[in-house]
Amino acid sequence: MKNVLVWDLPVRIFHWLLAVSFAGAWLTAGHERWMLVHVTLGCTVLALAVLRVAWGLVGTRHARFGDFVRGPRAAMRYLGGLVRGQPQHYLGHNPAGGLAIVALLALAVTAAAAGLATYTLGDAYEDLHEVLANLMLGLVGLHVAAVVVSGWLHRENLVAAMLSGRKRGAPADGIATPRRGIGIVLLAAVLGFWGWQLSHPAAGLGAVAVAEAHGEDGDD
Repeated sequence: MKNVLVWDLPVRIFHWLLAVSFAGAWLTAGHERWMLVHVTLGCTVLALAVLRVAWGLVGTRHARFGDFVRGPRAAMRYLGGLVRGQPQHYLGHNPAGGLAIVALLALAVTAAAAGLATYTLGDAYEDLHEVLANLMLGLVGLHVAAVVVSGWLHRENLVAAMLSGRKRGAPADGIATPRRGIGIVLLAAVLGFWGWQLSHPAAGLGAVAVAEAHGEDGDD
């Protein structure tokens, strides 16, 4: 058993950017002063979730859905072992975590799309956006709790693994390349989008956010 590369750089970039974007969007929701930031981060959540779905089809071994989506029965068996304190170890995502990832991506796409519809088509989608965002927050909480519990039982630092991309495992089960180029391009694209949005508040989605904020100020 050695420290082997499990998570490629795009997966790690997706993970942390999605976490930061969702947290930022949640904290800025309902504040007219931060409407531009909220819309920018919400659109980032939508784009990242869509790109993660694509990477789940063409990415490296442990990034692909075929590696960690195993169905409800496998998830229940894993959770049963977790309750007994003897969960089966997986180098990549475990079956329960795999289903949680699929659910999180689905909620990220639908919640962000409903939010975008709210700011472009009208308030008819506002309640749906709020409900989906709340569901996603609850699932994120469960995911964090599961990471803490499973990491403790397996004696693994899963947060460190998602930073370094490495876990203890058989060398044959690791991946050969971190795909650094794709990860760097992804990070640069997101940071570039954030910079452009925040420096051009009167253009594109920024104009939508500013108009929405002014409209709410007028209503008050």
